[in-house]
Amino acid sequence: MSPSDSVSVFAEGTFEEQLEELVEYTARGITDEERTALLQSFRDVVKSTNSEAPLDDDKRQSAFELVLKNTKSVGQGSDKEIEGFFNLLYSHLFALWPVDSQETRQHVVYLIGVISSSPCSSASVQYRVLSNLFNAAPRSSALRLPIYTALFQVAAARGDFQALSLKNSDVERWLKEWDVSDEERCQFLKIIIGALTKAGKEDSAFEYRILLVHAVPPSSPEARSAAVDVLVAALRIPTVFDFDTLYNLDPIIAVRDHELFSLVQIFLRNGLTEFKRWVDSHSTLFETYELDSSQLERKIRLLAFSSLAFDYIGRDLPYSTIASTLQIDPSQVEKWTIDVIRAGLVSGKLSQATQTLHVYKSSARKFEREQWEALEKRLLAWKAGLASVIEVVSHAQHRGGNVAEAIQATQNEQGIQVESTG
Repeated sequence: MSPSDSVSVFAEGTFEEQLEELVEYTARGITDEERTALLQSFRDVVKSTNSEAPLDDDKRQSAFELVLKNTKSVGQGSDKEIEGFFNLLYSHLFALWPVDSQETRQHVVYLIGVISSSPCSSASVQYRVLSNLFNAAPRSSALRLPIYTALFQVAAARGDFQALSLKNSDVERWLKEWDVSDEERCQFLKIIIGALTKAGKEDSAFEYRILLVHAVPPSSPEARSAAVDVLVAALRIPTVFDFDTLYNLDPIIAVRDHELFSLVQIFLRNGLTEFKRWVDSHSTLFETYELDSSQLERKIRLLAFSSLAFDYIGRDLPYSTIASTLQIDPSQVEKWTIDVIRAGLVSGKLSQATQTLHVYKSSARKFEREQWEALEKRLLAWKAGLASVIEVVSHAQHRGGNVAEAIQATQNEQGIQVESTG
């Protein structure tokens, strides 16, 4: 359930009538004697010497606080009644006190505790009630942080992250909108990272580690440890292959003196030979940072394969070249090709007959001058080849010949692939 920014409240009657309905709801499940005493207490609070004059703010706030005091759980009602009760409660809360007042914060924190700790017939109603409180608070309000933290923790306790539809982009936007301190932003991100890591969702947690690196002030003692955590996670997680983006982050550059930084450079620029040399001289670091050498070796092979394939885009890459680069037996080439394709690093088609991989596309580990020049050459070659195809088509049309056969002949000569649009 992804929070939006609108909460529907359908209420009729005067302020006193609406709050009395809320009191009646909180009285469900208590004895008749207790219920009578509770309603009398409420009526005493809202009693006015002038029945025609509206209640002053003090009386309104006192009446609301009486309701709040007796809201000790989500109550005994249907999902619709529970949601309606809390929506009306939120409406009055934000109408009676300024959003940034201490009283509002105290009441919101109290409600968060009540809702989070109450057993519900279904998880969805608990999510909705907390989401509605989140949406009732203004977009920039600091109150949104503790509300969403509670919502996230309720879902995490159930292992139900999917229900929140949490997105990295949403969290990044919220942290910019909320009027909270750097310390509070960092703590919020640590809660998300901790819960996702505990649930075995390291890939998802890694995105929030990147946000945390940016959220920690550079002057903070935590800046270095946050950057090192990112380095370790990038190496440890089997599906993280983008070291170029990581390498260019200022917080990462600031820890270039760290003992793992040279390993990150190898994953960005080098291959298996350099990796093995690094392993021989840094063998103790695997235990220190809980790194798996076999998993890292697999990753460097996949990255080396990707770099090799980048140089063969649009061409046939021989099995022998792959085997040499990856330092594997030629019989293993097809297995590694399937792995690199599944990792999303390379796209192509194997040919057992020619013992080649025809490369359609490949990810570049880094995109610098060399990669731009290679891209320029490919674009120029494609442009020249396309011009030849257009010329052949034009001549074939003038002569009344077979256009399809002319195109195929040109493709065979130049290795150009043009998809039919007909």
